[in-house]
Amino acid sequence: MNSRRSSVVFAFFSTCILYNCVAGGAQTFEKKQYTLESAGKTIPINVEIARTEVQRAQGLMRRKVVPDGTGMLFIFERDQILSFWMENTLVPLSIAFISYDGRIVEIHDMKPLSRIQIQSSRSARYALEVPQGWFDRVGITVGAQLKLEDSARQL
Repeated sequence: MNSRRSSVVFAFFSTCILYNCVAGGAQTFEKKQYTLESAGKTIPINVEIARTEVQRAQGLMRRKVVPDGTGMLFIFERDQILSFWMENTLVPLSIAFISYDGRIVEIHDMKPLSRIQIQSSRSARYALEVPQGWFDRVGITVGAQLKLEDSARQL
C-alpha cells in the first residue's frame, strides 16, 4: 500500500514538474548561429536549439515576439515524418522541414494558436521555425542549405 501511494505521489509530482517546465516557459535553450545558403547568398540566422522532448514541446510557445533573423531549430534523433502545431504560440511562424544533410525540403506558414497539424510530406531530421514570411524576405526557398557542423552531421 505504501509503495503504491509513493508511486502515485511520484507520478503526480513528475507530471507537475513537466507541466510547469513546458507551460511556464522555464526551459532554457542553447543558442547558436548558423547560415543558410540559397542562390549564391549566405544568410545568417540565430537560433535556439530544441533537442529534448520537453524543449521541443515548449518550442516558441507564449512568445510575444520572434525577431527577423532568429528562430528555433528542432533536432530529432532520426529521420521521420515531423508534425507541428501552434497551440499556445502567439506569433505567426513559417516552418522549414530539413533533411539529414541540411537541405530544406519544404516550407509552410503556420497560424497562431492553431491546433491544425502541419506535417512534413516526407522524412526530415530537423525543423526550423522563423517569423512568418522571413524565408521569402531573405530569399530562402526549398533546396536551400542549412550549413551543418562537420561532426557526423550533429548540430
